[in-house]
Amino acid sequence: MTSSLPADARGRVRRRKSSQLGDKIFFNAARGAGILLLVIMAAIAGFLAYRSALALTKNEGNFFTTFEWTPDAQKPVFGIAVLAFGTIVSAVIAMAIAVPVAIGIALFISHYAPRKIAQPFAYLVDLLAAVPSIVYGLWGALFLVPHLDGLTSWMDEYLGWTYVFDQTRAGTTPRTLFTVGILLAIMILPIITAVTREVFRQVPRMHEEAALALGATRWEMVRTAVLPFGRPGIISASMLGLGRALGETIAVAVVLSSNSVLSLHLLDPGGGTFAQNIALKFNEAGPFGRDALMASGLVLFVITLLVNGAARLIVARRKEYSGANA
Repeated sequence: MTSSLPADARGRVRRRKSSQLGDKIFFNAARGAGILLLVIMAAIAGFLAYRSALALTKNEGNFFTTFEWTPDAQKPVFGIAVLAFGTIVSAVIAMAIAVPVAIGIALFISHYAPRKIAQPFAYLVDLLAAVPSIVYGLWGALFLVPHLDGLTSWMDEYLGWTYVFDQTRAGTTPRTLFTVGILLAIMILPIITAVTREVFRQVPRMHEEAALALGATRWEMVRTAVLPFGRPGIISASMLGLGRALGETIAVAVVLSSNSVLSLHLLDPGGGTFAQNIALKFNEAGPFGRDALMASGLVLFVITLLVNGAARLIVARRKEYSGANA
């Protein structure tokens, strides 16, 4: 039937069929990739849950409140109280330092700096995101830790009344959760900055010009047009950084002096994180000890899922800022 059509009409029909075939192939490939990702996550969760159950059934202590970690002892006792505290506290410190600085750098690159300065600066930020973790860890151990004595002493003298920054063991090397938080902030800063910068660049030009036309200063334009539009992107970028902070292993293992002491004095050595504990103890652990480490890994897996789920909920509630079509 198509043979009776003119040549140009037959060409359009063939192109339409080819386009429909391409759409079907792309749709099925995308759906298959999504299903494969869910299967992989389910397999990881199932494996961790199975190995965790083997360990938890023989644990002599409370898994959530015990400070001690001796799963290979004659009476295995292990818990995640210290690990959970160290992971969350170090990540919170890192986010509190990195997010405001990253937003400021992103605004400087996208809206304040001249192009001749902004482009090399943006390239430098992207380059920092590619630095391996071990390099940050060695820098933290060899440079950051020795040079934090003055800062920790100053915080102890002037902020010690807060109890959190009270240094009870004066003169000790600052291999603390506070130091780890600073190091993690430096590590996640390039990621948050790079994503936030790209989000700010997507702000519709019409919104910015409208604010300026109404007499707004540049900062008022940023506050009323750029930041509201980029809020979902800022949250997403922050969650990417938080994910790296929660799961960072080598840098934390090099810098932090881990032990089984849970202390609210952030300037005192001690504590630990999930990832650091797994990295340091996996090789020397026995079969049951490795199952215990899998149990702690399962907790970290659940924490990561909850954090990302919360971020998605926050972004979904802010859809009115992400749908500008101008």
